[in-house]
Amino acid sequence: MERFIYKKAAGITALSASFTDFKYKKHTHKEYAIGVTLRGIQEYNLAGSHQFSCQNGVMLFNPEQPHDGMAHDETGIDYVMLYIDPKLLLEISEKKDIVRFSSPVVYNYLLRQRILNLSYEILSGSDEALCSELLLSLVDTLTESDLFMYYRKENNMVKKVKERIHSNLGNVLKLDEISSELGLSKFQLIRMFKANVGISPYQYFLNCKVERAKQLIEKDKDVYSAVAECGFVDLTHLNKYFKRIYGITAFEYKSCIS
Repeated sequence: MERFIYKKAAGITALSASFTDFKYKKHTHKEYAIGVTLRGIQEYNLAGSHQFSCQNGVMLFNPEQPHDGMAHDETGIDYVMLYIDPKLLLEISEKKDIVRFSSPVVYNYLLRQRILNLSYEILSGSDEALCSELLLSLVDTLTESDLFMYYRKENNMVKKVKERIHSNLGNVLKLDEISSELGLSKFQLIRMFKANVGISPYQYFLNCKVERAKQLIEKDKDVYSAVAECGFVDLTHLNKYFKRIYGITAFEYKSCIS
């Protein structure tokens, strides 16, 4: 049985998930994703390396870090996850430069409790003020645990490709135009992008379209306008890709956050 529950508070999205056979397709999130495995073993490929998070493992995903996800065996998994916007995390931690987690999985009791406390209050619909205080405690614990490392600046060409993709999410991805602007062949662009980002430009394009649709659904509570604005053929088309990343359909997600 699959169960995915999303709630938002204090600018943070919390997920409570439980499944056995479901598998996430390779994708990325624009946010930091921080979670705890509650039951079972979570197995996933993260930026080219194979990872396992056992019970009480704290999972740390950097923004736009490609990963998939599945249960290691037929017993399934239960876990919670928090999605934190990079700008918000930097504001709270009072860091000026982009930082990344240095380890993908850690076993830290205090950090685990901070994640569980905030997840519980968001999923329970607690006051924003309480959730904000718990978020501060979580980020302080992350900082004190010395889990951050500073991140080198992004390849300038990759940055330009991403900007072009984000500016045309409602249209067809035109690699010929982008590669011509950068003085590359289409195949050089694909190879360069994948080597730097971990997924192809088209995969990134689809991921961004779904992410944008999610943001619109959160804002307007209108699934069909998100379909139209993000250039999906119909709701079935959006749902196909939405479920691969979030475990539920766009309409189910709207019901979670309404």
